[in-house]
Amino acid sequence: MQLTAIVWLILCLIWGSTWMVIKVGLGDLPPIGFAGIRFILATVILFAVLRARKLSLPSSAKEWRLIALTGILQFSFNYSLVFWSEQYISSGLAALLQTTISLFGLLLAWIFLPSERITKKKVVAVCLGVAGVAAIFSEQLKAQGTMAFAGSVGIVVSAYTASQAAILVKAQGGGFHPATLLFGQMICGLPPIIAYSLIVEGSPLNYH
Repeated sequence: MQLTAIVWLILCLIWGSTWMVIKVGLGDLPPIGFAGIRFILATVILFAVLRARKLSLPSSAKEWRLIALTGILQFSFNYSLVFWSEQYISSGLAALLQTTISLFGLLLAWIFLPSERITKKKVVAVCLGVAGVAAIFSEQLKAQGTMAFAGSVGIVVSAYTASQAAILVKAQGGGFHPATLLFGQMICGLPPIIAYSLIVEGSPLNYH
């Protein structure tokens, strides 16, 4: 139990600092290129984990279709939108808007997972989570201008795509090992990110 609590606290620290780290990094890197670099490094690390634990990748076309779809939703769209949007809004506002992922999860689970119904307890939990993030970042929630509005919409759309990916995996891919699933999603979601970055933004080394 104690180890679980420690892991949970570490996860909260890493996830909570993500928004600030992205904001800082955008001062030196283009948004989509920055996202690509992040996930290239993550893919290399995950590949080492797969080799060390002797985990094999899925073999059926059906499994790869699910992995490709959820990888594009989770990485090509979700993270690209997050990195792009944080150019125009504060990291605190980004964190708050991303909490809509729990709202989308509640609604999408009701659609795709018939056994998971919307209950008062779940609604209260979602509301408390959003309120908690809003309280923490209360001084960073202002947004002015057209691009700030666009960035805010981008974060909400990214929350939807991430939630949709998670629900599809739970509905159809319960047998995947987490590391295998994530690696597969990354290698499917990365090519669009890299292609867009190189074609539209150019080399990250030449940014600024």
